[in-house]
Amino acid sequence: MNVSRSGYYKWIKRKGQDNIFISNRKFFLNEINKVYAKHRTWGYHRIAAKIRLDTGLFFSDLLIHKICKANGIYSKARKKPYKKPNKEHIIYSNVISNNWRTTAPFQKITTDTTIFWNKGKFYDLTMYIDVFNNEIVAYDLSVSKHGASTSNHKKAQNNLIKAKIKRGYINSETIVHSDQGVIYTSVAFNNAFKDYNISRSMSRRATPTDNPIIESLNGWMKEEMFKEWNLSKCDDIYKTVKKFIHYFNNERLAYALNYKSPIQYRTELGFN
Repeated sequence: MNVSRSGYYKWIKRKGQDNIFISNRKFFLNEINKVYAKHRTWGYHRIAAKIRLDTGLFFSDLLIHKICKANGIYSKARKKPYKKPNKEHIIYSNVISNNWRTTAPFQKITTDTTIFWNKGKFYDLTMYIDVFNNEIVAYDLSVSKHGASTSNHKKAQNNLIKAKIKRGYINSETIVHSDQGVIYTSVAFNNAFKDYNISRSMSRRATPTDNPIIESLNGWMKEEMFKEWNLSKCDDIYKTVKKFIHYFNNERLAYALNYKSPIQYRTELGFN
């Protein structure tokens, strides 16, 4: 045998132990299972984001995808059937195309509606998040119509426009990115942006990974609100959400912002 004495003894010592590759796979599979046990509708991008947040490790989404696929772990999210847009609805192209780089506030805004439960009722929380510093720049909370409340979306949209004007960014070009929900594709909704230098971008149909920032934030924000802010049992849901958003913007230290709050991050960079 063409094996050195030292190589042979290293093999004997290593025998029965996992190599680094297998050990890493086992570690990440364990982390994936912990996230998947709580969030069975999450795809591998959101699972990867959550593991990074929990562990502080750097790795690719593709690694999590491969491990999920090898172990039969798939999102349980129900795919919405595609409806051909009519005269009242329009589909915008994905202008962002996963390029979330920004250099100033109000360049790229992402929006979505999340639904949660409090004392016998469902509520819709629609948020607009500035990608520059992950700040919630506008929101509205109302009794749920399963994400399709026209008044909820209209109020949140108006609050976004007011924030853009108040902070002096009315002349700045802004892209608002969303999914292809029935409200977001409506002509009336999109016409309201025309006078405020706001253009539109949309995720591809049934592709939440095209909007990973708000998808990830929605997941752990809801978990934090339920566990630390007693969201499901609090007496005044509107007051609690308002306090949480103030805390999120002004006090919560974000790893992605070098452990600064969103407002601290942008003000230290000299932006309104």
